[in-house]
Amino acid sequence: MSKAQQRLTQISSHLSNTAPVPTESSSRSSILNPSPDDIVVTACLRTPFTRGGKGLLKDTAAADLLVYTFKSLLSRSKLSPSLIEDIAVGSVLPPGGGATEFRAAALAAGIPETAAVKSLNRQCSSGLQACVDIAHAIKCGMIEIGIGAGVESMSMQYGPGAVTEFSELLDSHPEAKNCKVPMGMLSEQMAKDRGISRDVQDAFAANSYQKAFEAQKAGRFDEEIAPLEGVKWIDPKTDEIKTIRVDKDDGIRPGVTKESLGKVRPAFAKDGSIHGGNASQISDGAAGVLMMKRSTAERLGQKIIGKFVASSVVGVKPLLMGIGPWKAIPVVLEKTGLEISDIDIFEINEAFASQCVWCADQLKIPAEKLNPNGGAIAFGHPLGCTGARQVSTLFAELGRQNKKIGLTSMCVGTGMGMAAIWIKE
Repeated sequence: MSKAQQRLTQISSHLSNTAPVPTESSSRSSILNPSPDDIVVTACLRTPFTRGGKGLLKDTAAADLLVYTFKSLLSRSKLSPSLIEDIAVGSVLPPGGGATEFRAAALAAGIPETAAVKSLNRQCSSGLQACVDIAHAIKCGMIEIGIGAGVESMSMQYGPGAVTEFSELLDSHPEAKNCKVPMGMLSEQMAKDRGISRDVQDAFAANSYQKAFEAQKAGRFDEEIAPLEGVKWIDPKTDEIKTIRVDKDDGIRPGVTKESLGKVRPAFAKDGSIHGGNASQISDGAAGVLMMKRSTAERLGQKIIGKFVASSVVGVKPLLMGIGPWKAIPVVLEKTGLEISDIDIFEINEAFASQCVWCADQLKIPAEKLNPNGGAIAFGHPLGCTGARQVSTLFAELGRQNKKIGLTSMCVGTGMGMAAIWIKE
């Protein structure tokens, strides 16, 4: 062998020894390692969720819920409001997208006019999209500090008026036309097509209620919930306006079993399997997430709760809206080099028991890792709020379990899915 060949062999050996193929454990270690450029969360919280049209927040406008949320974020973080540069608010139902009243809400909360505000609507993932937008704005250097938020008053704005009539052009396209099929009806069809029995759905829903009831009783939601003081509420029995305190979710019910849910009448077909007890509750609520770079947080003395790692968003057929998490979760895992087994807790929105069960089964998510404190079936799904709510729910539970890696995800109306990876400090 010539000297040149010997040298090439040496170099090849060095390269093979010093550049090992990344493994699952190395991907996990890499993500857990802190960096000055990490996009971190220094405060996250939500209002209580209350029943749409019936609960204690039924008379509170969405923008007012945001005022409470912004004030609570500032109070918890002790951050000067003058440092906030941008706020993104996810919301589905407000006319005009809520842009005007959400800007007004920021001002009313004591955030100066120097902070910009935008509203956005990606259906049920709007709250998560708001957080991701702020994270990306920080990462690219557009801003240093921002808030991702979500809000919905389904009491005031839910109903047929929230959906625009389709033009003849859209109605004439078979796939486009499917975008306006009500989610309950398409979920009913999906349950039939995928063989998801009512028994399975009711068992999953009952488990969600039971977990949420135990969590509420043990005070496990207290960390993420910011109580609301001075709420105006109209007593439906007397029409008297009362000033009240709202400090807990009111949709959580004790004693719910698979058998009790089995007595509820199907909502979308006489022989159907989906009903009010195994689908997400119509609710009111808001949530917020304060974000900045790690280096900024350390400079300002902000306590770091965790960090945002990556997100994914995908499209699926409109009639298969419910499979969105099944499609989105593998994408974000591939981006981060992680596997299902690396994730300590999954917060997947329970839009319908049918779709959540199917996605979890297909992805082989261990039941004990999925929504440990229940989900939207038990305590509600204010549409634009849920994606932001999941962040505080996830971080609180990761801390309680002394775990590190969490994933949030949801299906999205008209046929989409979204997911994100978060790390607890």
